[in-house]
Amino acid sequence: MLELLVAEAPADRYEKVVSDARADGAGPERLAELERARDLSLRIRDLFERRRQREAGLVALVDTVRDLTLPYTLDTLLKVIVRRTRLLFGVDMSWVALYDPQQDGSVVRAADGQASAITVGFRVPMVGGLGLRAMKEAGPFSTSDYLVDETFTHSEEIDAVVRAEGLRSMMAVPLQRDNEVSGVLYAAGRSVRHFGPDEISLMVSLADLVSVAIEKARLLDGTRREIAELAEDTLRERGSSQLAQQLRSIHSRLIDLVLAGSDLQVLTAEAAELLGGPLSVRDPAGRELAAAGVLPQSTVADDVAAAALDAHAERRPVRAAGGLWVAPAAAGEEMLGTLVLAPPEETEEHHVQLLGMVAQCIAILLLMQRSAAVADGQARDELLRDLITGSPSALEQVAERARRLSLDLDEPHVVVAVRPEGGIQGRALVWASAYAHRHRGLRTLAGDCLVFLLPGTDPGAASAALSKELSSVLGRRVTAGSSGPAECPAAVVTTYQEARRCLDAVVALGGIGSTASPQELGFLGLLLSENPNTGDFISHTIGAVLDYDNLQRTELARTLEEYFASGGSPTYAAERLHVHPNTVSRRLERITELLGEKWQEPAQALEVQLALQLHRTRRVLQRGPDRRRADRTSG
Repeated sequence: MLELLVAEAPADRYEKVVSDARADGAGPERLAELERARDLSLRIRDLFERRRQREAGLVALVDTVRDLTLPYTLDTLLKVIVRRTRLLFGVDMSWVALYDPQQDGSVVRAADGQASAITVGFRVPMVGGLGLRAMKEAGPFSTSDYLVDETFTHSEEIDAVVRAEGLRSMMAVPLQRDNEVSGVLYAAGRSVRHFGPDEISLMVSLADLVSVAIEKARLLDGTRREIAELAEDTLRERGSSQLAQQLRSIHSRLIDLVLAGSDLQVLTAEAAELLGGPLSVRDPAGRELAAAGVLPQSTVADDVAAAALDAHAERRPVRAAGGLWVAPAAAGEEMLGTLVLAPPEETEEHHVQLLGMVAQCIAILLLMQRSAAVADGQARDELLRDLITGSPSALEQVAERARRLSLDLDEPHVVVAVRPEGGIQGRALVWASAYAHRHRGLRTLAGDCLVFLLPGTDPGAASAALSKELSSVLGRRVTAGSSGPAECPAAVVTTYQEARRCLDAVVALGGIGSTASPQELGFLGLLLSENPNTGDFISHTIGAVLDYDNLQRTELARTLEEYFASGGSPTYAAERLHVHPNTVSRRLERITELLGEKWQEPAQALEVQLALQLHRTRRVLQRGPDRRRADRTSG
């Protein structure tokens, strides 16, 4: 028996020794002694075999540990783990499932030896199965035949997968660290197998090592991500630094062109080449000063104009409709010009930054070319401010100041006072400067109003056009009062005061968003006027009737007087005129044709009566001196 142990003979050789002794006729005591020696030898042999298996398992475990210490990513590490597990335990299949909080369950992250059902990404139901039992008990659990074992709760979905893979024996060990289970490691075979205590113990040791390795891999992955982010930030900063250096170099080159005396066209062409697209430089009125390339035909002037106001108000390039970029060229609040760029298809941030730098350089050039114009703009504001305040020094020096500004204040001008709803903001100021420049006028800020002095003789038309355009630009209602014309500098202050009174009257009457001049306010405008012009009021109100009477030798004006005197009764008016009522009716129809359908409405009827009264008074006053002269002559 000892010789067989030394020779590591198979188990049937020990049984042969006893069989040979029995065949040789050995006695009962001898056979009993041999059988006991055989049993002891087989037990020793099994002990040696288990020891060899344990040593082999430990060696394999050490090799696995060596593999786990390598700097794998988490996914690669899990593949190594399931591969090593399958080889270490000699099973048909091994997989690992980790808990995923987003899916509120475990998800298979790696598998080895699978046929089809258990694949990466498979969600393990948390309603039964060997893994759930292992997680709940926080310890290993095994079965020799999964589908027929009733010692744990089954799940139909898991049973279907096990059946599809053809698995029978299975062992599951939880992956836990600091008393927290993060997943389960599985080993399974396609035949019935009883996992011994040594195998289960080895599986537990492997699971502990795997938990540490997974934690290390996760930390390593996090470190890799942080390093990658730091590398990206470094590259980004390096790129930003290089871009900033490049932009500074371009800016210096453009400034050198300006200081070298290059004209606007040369600077625009150089900038367009740097920006990679057609570029147009325009003055405050929207007229093109220089261009390089051709802008798209789909460019809408109104969209560009609206974007230009936003760009000047915000002091930065803005994107207009159609993909165009609009940048302001300004000096303080003075609007020197606008840049319109059709950028390349892929517009990056540095294109916008470069456009802003180009706008600054062009603004410097425009400022150098139009330094007198900048001073002119400030002088214009100061001149109008002095004129509307009635400054004596302004009136004394107005001729010289106007000459320097190329203004002729002896020509007729109207004053418009504008009050936008919601107050005056940067966009309104930018627009006001451009509007005044476009119409060869002056503008200034007086309290909560924008005040304009514009060439012309029709204050109503001027205020209507200005209010309409500003309302469209701001998207809010604009109220305006106007007066004029003023035909000398000294008359500007009274004209301004009349315009302000008209504006206040419109607001008081609830006409927010409307415009009015003294002529449009009728008799109220006559009262608000600094120098009431009754002749204009009479002509505006009943001039058509008076002219008809003079041409046709009719008595329409007298008919109107008698009509109002009789309380609006054609019959009584006919009695007072000693004519037939039909005659009065025909005259009233003619008056309606001349004055319009609304002349009998209360407001207009009042003005008609006032005009008739003023006309009668003027005739009496005019006849008075003539009679007195006639009396003196006859005497």
